[in-house]
Amino acid sequence: MSGLNARACALLLSMSIVALGAVVVVGPVHAQSAEASSQAVQPAKPKPIKRKRAGAPMAEVPVPQAKLMNANAQIGQPVYQSLDEITVAATKTQERAIDALAPVSVVTLEQIQGRNASTVGDLVYNVPGVWLQDRGDDPSTAINIRGLQDFGRVAVVVDGARQNYQRTGHNSNGSFFLNPELIGGIDIVRGPTANIYGSGAIGGVASFRTKDIQDVVRPGERWGLDTNTVFGTNSGRALGSIFGGVHVNSNVDVFAGGTYSTQNNYKDGLGVTVENTAQRLSSGIAKLTVRPADGHEIKLGGIFQEDIYNVGQPRRPVGQPFAQPGAAGNGTSVYATNLKNYTTTLGWKYSRPDDQIFDWDAKIYWNRTDSQQVKTLHNSTAATGNCIGGRPGNSITGCVGDQRSYLIDTFGFDFHNTSRFETGDWRHAVTYGGDGFRDNVSTADKSGNSNKTTPGGERTVTGAFVQWKTNYTSLFEMVSAIRYDNYQLSSSAGSASGDRFSPKITIGLLPASVVTPYVSYAEGYRAPSITETLVDSAHVATGAGQGDFSICPDGTRGFFCFLPNPNLRPEVGKTKEIGVNIKKNDLFRAGDSFRGKLNLFRNDVDDYIDSVQFTGPPFNSFPPIPGVFPTTYLQYQNIAHARIQGFEAETMYDANDYFVGVSLTLQEGKNTQTNIGLYSIQPQKVTTTAGLRFLDNQVILSAMWTSVKSNTDIPVTYLPGTSYDLVNLYLQVRPTKDFALNFSVENLLNQYYRPYAIPRAADFTSPQNDVLWASAGAGIVYKAGLRYHFGGS
Repeated sequence: MSGLNARACALLLSMSIVALGAVVVVGPVHAQSAEASSQAVQPAKPKPIKRKRAGAPMAEVPVPQAKLMNANAQIGQPVYQSLDEITVAATKTQERAIDALAPVSVVTLEQIQGRNASTVGDLVYNVPGVWLQDRGDDPSTAINIRGLQDFGRVAVVVDGARQNYQRTGHNSNGSFFLNPELIGGIDIVRGPTANIYGSGAIGGVASFRTKDIQDVVRPGERWGLDTNTVFGTNSGRALGSIFGGVHVNSNVDVFAGGTYSTQNNYKDGLGVTVENTAQRLSSGIAKLTVRPADGHEIKLGGIFQEDIYNVGQPRRPVGQPFAQPGAAGNGTSVYATNLKNYTTTLGWKYSRPDDQIFDWDAKIYWNRTDSQQVKTLHNSTAATGNCIGGRPGNSITGCVGDQRSYLIDTFGFDFHNTSRFETGDWRHAVTYGGDGFRDNVSTADKSGNSNKTTPGGERTVTGAFVQWKTNYTSLFEMVSAIRYDNYQLSSSAGSASGDRFSPKITIGLLPASVVTPYVSYAEGYRAPSITETLVDSAHVATGAGQGDFSICPDGTRGFFCFLPNPNLRPEVGKTKEIGVNIKKNDLFRAGDSFRGKLNLFRNDVDDYIDSVQFTGPPFNSFPPIPGVFPTTYLQYQNIAHARIQGFEAETMYDANDYFVGVSLTLQEGKNTQTNIGLYSIQPQKVTTTAGLRFLDNQVILSAMWTSVKSNTDIPVTYLPGTSYDLVNLYLQVRPTKDFALNFSVENLLNQYYRPYAIPRAADFTSPQNDVLWASAGAGIVYKAGLRYHFGGS
């Protein structure tokens, strides 16, 4: 890593020196974020909505009003950079992403509408430091930020509501369900620099905003309606959506919409059909916004999603890639799944330019994920038992025809207020608040043991914070914060609790200039999850003679036994970071712009929780019983220390008629106790984006090339992912401001690729076949979409 550090430091230093020469062209302006904005960002509606205030506008980098309009209305409007988007994710105060003294990235509605996305991963795969651990036979999304994922290490919020779904299996241990057609914008913050955003986010925050009335009703319109239809190859993909809104009067808005999509089984880059990748997804959304008094806004929102799919992989015929004869070629059990997700939020915002004391945002929410499954196929050749009528199955994975279920209810709240004041040339913004959530998990399995490997229980997590953001003229900015976290776990098997204070401080120079260097130190705190603490029972044997030698505490037998650990300690992430923000307009010619964010970081995680496999006598049997094999255990344990470090860059040059940008990630992560790399680390990703605009922005042709290097420094218990080059092409044609055609070619090179490391079987000699097969991305896909806008006054 010393070589990587040296190269990254040299790059940071050289770019800073070159760009500092341009600082003199920028006159003194107010610092960005501690002062109320004189140009509030207004949604597209007849009467402006008063929203959270940004800092003083930067004379060098104006925010074009075109960005507030629906993407179909962009013809003839000046282009803008996504890093100029307003975000509140880093500090809960409004600021442009390029000005934030934090590694924050933004995905805009315009970018979303140009990609014909089938998954959330299609929208964020090019963001530095971000990886996905998805399966083709499961429509959920699992986000990895800076090598950290699972069990809440990345805080995922949808319209402010935490998404805490987790189920143990041959996939990630933390995912969420969100149809990409519902998304109106994405903010991603890397690292615990956003620790004020909520407990557990030692990896970062992924905040999703769903569509709202300003996304479909344009300036001057009273009502608006957007329709979208997409068709694609390589599985018969089809999607349809409709969203509409109306300004009932100057103080009441109504918005609603729905989506429906379907696809058949796709083929990977080797031309092999990946079974059970067929899906049928539907969703609906509705929002009511009321402004009862000047500065006040109350919003009630609801989202419903239903996903119907089969998860699991049947045996592959011998002769196909990665197929093997005998027990080594087994797939896994297949479950017909009906999953429903509900999200309800109620928010109350208050903000007035003349009120420096109160600027609050309060929200309560409820999120439910309800997964109902029926086993339809048993793949193991091991002896069956415990199934009535001789049906295939066993006491671990259940019997064909039997049901199992998982239900999580998350109730939460989030409140924060910002007060502003000045002392001489110093401007201050003090933000303070609290948040909390309670997870209620209930599981049931008629004939299997998934209710033990994902145990039920209750977790309560609460926290409070205070943040002080101060600016001295245009020379200096500091953001300091302290957060308190408390957690409690309880179930029939036991309980656990803990608390901690976590600090943060960031110092930046020349916040309003072309080049803004900053340094940051932040700590994050993640409580153990219910599963990590209480997981129990056996992992099934996969074939005859493949071993049910391990005798577990609950009497079940299998390859190995999950062992609970009620003494787990919380993880503490400590991140040191050096960053540089670069922003320059009229760089080479009038009207062009350059934006760049560079970050060098090291995250030291104390008491990192990882699964540890070991052998010992059967439970409560010492000395060993003659003739009984030693038992293999898998338990979540605290390892002394894990270190993740790397370099990230996000750049974009836009000359109006063409644009080019690079997103770069270089990182490594190790268990410092064993000096073995972490399986969740991806060492290198480079995404190059380039495009051309024609006919006054009516035609946009672009390409994205993502080059990824495989991580081979991982435990023997995992099979590395593949290195790959993913090339996507996009064409947007807008003959009128209301009509748009979108075409795309995904995986142009038709490459076979597996983006992440997958677990091996318990004997370490072969991978888990279902993950091996289902983690392969789709081969080449052609898509065509038609988007139309209706509106009137």
